Amino acid sequence: MSETPVFDSVDRLDCRLVQHDWAFAQREAQRIERHWAARRAVSPALYDGPVLLASRVAIETENGRRVLKIEAFETRFSLFLAWRDFGWPDRSVFNCFSAPAVRSSDGAYLLGEMAPGHSAEGQRYFPAGTPDPDDVAADGSVDLLGNLWRELREETGLDAAEGVAADGFTVIYDRQRIACVKRIDWPAPAQEIVARVRAFLAAEAEPELCDVHFLAPGRYDDPRLPSFVSAFLAQAAETG
Repeated sequence: MSETPVFDSVDRLDCRLVQHDWAFAQREAQRIERHWAARRAVSPALYDGPVLLASRVAIETENGRRVLKIEAFETRFSLFLAWRDFGWPDRSVFNCFSAPAVRSSDGAYLLGEMAPGHSAEGQRYFPAGTPDPDDVAADGSVDLLGNLWRELREETGLDAAEGVAADGFTVIYDRQRIACVKRIDWPAPAQEIVARVRAFLAAEAEPELCDVHFLAPGRYDDPRLPSFVSAFLAQAAETG
């Protein structure tokens, strides 16, 4: 996978749960356990819950529509965190997730700032999360669009019904991250949305975010921005 984020676009996502024996988890079990203990010592609130990663991702055409086909498998957060922190040593696995790019009426994009004690403390990103078993239906399908709306609501208090979602997804390949970004036009200026979300965060007992910010499209050299977010904002400045 390229070190520079690569863009594509699809009409829809088709994600399904599969069984997968993750060799990395078995091979590095002791190292992963030590890493988790060290991370927990610094951030005791970290929870080793189940998450979904992808063992296969490919774009296929169905009835003239481009579909991102994803095979997801269940693992533990501690394994995902070690894999990420070790520099993605298994390049056959991907962190594939959906993300909302909320665009204010005055043209800026909403970013959440991860609260202290979380695994990516201080990072500013589109309010999103790694899919988990709550997103899996009885037939084994994984609702990544539903995950997008759920994470947006849980992290910011914003409701899907208020925004106008663009068709399809912008897919950003960023090393082992695959971000499936959906632009959502919000009928309010950035200042108004920020005030609303900050009020929501202040009322939460344990919010995932400590603050929210808006950035206009452009090029940013900011280590707090994941590279796929920086790439999206740069492309938005060129394409509108």
